[in-house]
Amino acid sequence: MNIQDIKQRFGIIGSSPLLDRAIDIARQVAPTDLSVLITGESGTGKEVFPQIIHQFSARKHGPYIAVNCGAIPEGTIDSELFGHEKGSFTGAHEARKGYFEVANGGTIFLDEVGELPLATQARLLRVLETGEYIRVGSSKVQKTDVRVVAATNINFVQAIEKGKFREDLYYRLNTVPISLPALRERREDIYLLFRKFSSDFAAKYRMPGIKLEADAEQLLSNYYWQGNVRQLKNIAEQISIIEKTRDINAATLLRYLPQNNGSTLPSLVRSDAATGGSEFSERDLLYKVLFDMKKDLNDLKKIVHDIVQFNSGQLNHLSKDDMQLIDRMYNESDKPESTALTIHQPTVINSAPSAKFNEPIVIEESLSLQDKEIDMIKKALQKYKGKRKNAAKELGISERTLYRKINEYNISE
Repeated sequence: MNIQDIKQRFGIIGSSPLLDRAIDIARQVAPTDLSVLITGESGTGKEVFPQIIHQFSARKHGPYIAVNCGAIPEGTIDSELFGHEKGSFTGAHEARKGYFEVANGGTIFLDEVGELPLATQARLLRVLETGEYIRVGSSKVQKTDVRVVAATNINFVQAIEKGKFREDLYYRLNTVPISLPALRERREDIYLLFRKFSSDFAAKYRMPGIKLEADAEQLLSNYYWQGNVRQLKNIAEQISIIEKTRDINAATLLRYLPQNNGSTLPSLVRSDAATGGSEFSERDLLYKVLFDMKKDLNDLKKIVHDIVQFNSGQLNHLSKDDMQLIDRMYNESDKPESTALTIHQPTVINSAPSAKFNEPIVIEESLSLQDKEIDMIKKALQKYKGKRKNAAKELGISERTLYRKINEYNISE
């Protein structure tokens, strides 16, 4: 079955190369028994891919169980996954099979696997390596034959470093990784998804469908979509129900879009990688502006020098402030800043500028990119009280990149 047939069968909408790549990996790994780790932001549709893997595997006639690890209390998670014996804890009035026992011969999908307690992680690692587990309150080792597919939206590198996730379990789960793109990384699919959702809601609520005007369509495609497909579907449903006018313009759409979801820093400017273009960060652009300003200042200094040298007889027409500025530019530019700023009486210029007037102005501020980067990281961490996820978003970089730079520069939080 080709990728298009898989999309149609499982209701996947979009033509993004990143999405097609993820589907292709799922299709290829399905016939094997390898563990698969699906990563991606919340709302990207990670729950669909374990179903694709199960349906195209030799286990498709076996059971398929999806478990939300983040929704099960820590005190009962072991019992839910591995079962328990009667009387093993308060309320255990009878023996109970766990999900790994029920899913024997099939596939188990562990959603939000990064939320598992460390003790449960050790039990899961044993199941993955040997197929063995022990019920809570029992000493009898049991066997299971289960294909494990896991999903998470956490940064595993950061979780491992903090001791919240076992590194050996991560590598065992991550035998085959599948990364799902965020909605903002597949902008060509946003309008298609919105049309599908709005059409479904129009049929569900028996009302005319909504139509986006050109400015609204552009706003929809350029929005950040922090909640990804789930947020887009929610917005489509709200508009379908609330708006009486079925032609939606940008002003109307804007009322449904939260405005505090993106970075306040300048956006990262990227050229199309396919055209071989280069990439510039907002920091690179900032320093380019600074260097251009320095060049303009030196040019201005030269112009003033020429005016003084060739039109010295007309200086009496200048204001006292202008004369003081000119005198300071070529007579005192090399003095400490505190001296240059304490002139109380204007200086009368009776001669041509000194030779040092032609010397370029030296900006004493450090132009080290590393120093500026460290300072920006510290300010972002201080602003969000050490919350790296928010700090990374403010800086316009990924959490993994921020974590690497904190270690590289030995930044204390």
